Amino acid sequence: MTTFSFFKSLLFFLLTISDSFMQINGLSFGINYGQIARNLPSHSRVAMLIRSMNVTRIKLYDADPNVLLAFSKSNVEFVIGIGNEHLQNMTNPSKAQNWIQHHVLPYLSQTKINCITVGNEVFNSNDTQLILNLLPSMQNVHNSLVKLGLDQVITVTTAHSFNILDNSYPPSSGSFRSDLIQYIQPIVEFLDEIKSSFHINAYPFFAYKDNPNEVSLNYALFQPNEGLVDPNTNLHYDNMLYAQIDAVYAAIKVIGYTNVEVKVSETGWPSNGDADEIGATPQNAKLYNGNLLRRIEEKQGTPGKPLVPIDVYVFALFNEDLKPGPASERNYGLYYPDGSPVYNIGLQGYLPQMVVPSKSNILSFNVLACIVTCLIFALEILES
Repeated sequence: MTTFSFFKSLLFFLLTISDSFMQINGLSFGINYGQIARNLPSHSRVAMLIRSMNVTRIKLYDADPNVLLAFSKSNVEFVIGIGNEHLQNMTNPSKAQNWIQHHVLPYLSQTKINCITVGNEVFNSNDTQLILNLLPSMQNVHNSLVKLGLDQVITVTTAHSFNILDNSYPPSSGSFRSDLIQYIQPIVEFLDEIKSSFHINAYPFFAYKDNPNEVSLNYALFQPNEGLVDPNTNLHYDNMLYAQIDAVYAAIKVIGYTNVEVKVSETGWPSNGDADEIGATPQNAKLYNGNLLRRIEEKQGTPGKPLVPIDVYVFALFNEDLKPGPASERNYGLYYPDGSPVYNIGLQGYLPQMVVPSKSNILSFNVLACIVTCLIFALEILES
């Protein structure tokens, strides 16, 4: 290779790197940060990773003070959680107030907290008392925020499994399970009153795994496909997640509410699974999450709510090797605990390596590129 060709190749490489950083800076999405795993990176390293990904929203399943402190003075907004095991305590107003004072107030001056999820997939349990405790707990946590003047800053909600729906096809016929309506309707009424959102954990993977002969894999993965047309609305759906979101909107409408926004508190695709977990592969996980992030970047809405950009928290940041259940449960992460990516979801630089050059280094790259350009110009003059 001639000297001229070498410098030309180097310039192309530097400009490509600069362009990838620009792509990274233009992407924003939410992500679930679970910690049921061994050997996870320190919270400070995770904070660096999140910043390099330009993630602006994180959802926790608790209110880990170490995480909240690690992200102090950052632009990251947090959804924090109160676990199901604490709902009994939250039915006591004074204990709810005490929880806010100990888990929220000490961090608000440095860390952005904008939502508290009270319980997670409570209706998946067979515990009637837990189900009955859900709404009073949500109300007490909200009332505690009101007393502290924080209710306009922090909203309260809960996250639901998608199986609370009795019907989801076609999307316009979405409806809640009849055995749950008595509990869900007052919760939706409460969310409407306090102007909060309805959070759903939606996984097209489950639908495909359970019925691979009838569910199109391309439809589940946001890949090109014929899609489906809702016969009641004539709306065309080219992916399952959007159909699931609109089915939840339809179910909420059936019980009398039209102003409650639906947000996806969890969605993702496992990169590995048990023998009977069809579709759990790195290739499919890469396609699902990569295509989803591009949709988020484009600020798309669903066919039923085209003017409302989808609000999504990807599950999850890391593989969590201590989670119980099938193998897929331990393989939803975008990263291994050592910080290396499980897969690369595109050429745009959405998921850089754990160590990413700082802004000053990016500037240095640009300066170096200018120098190389001048050298190429000088070489061209000499060769002429």
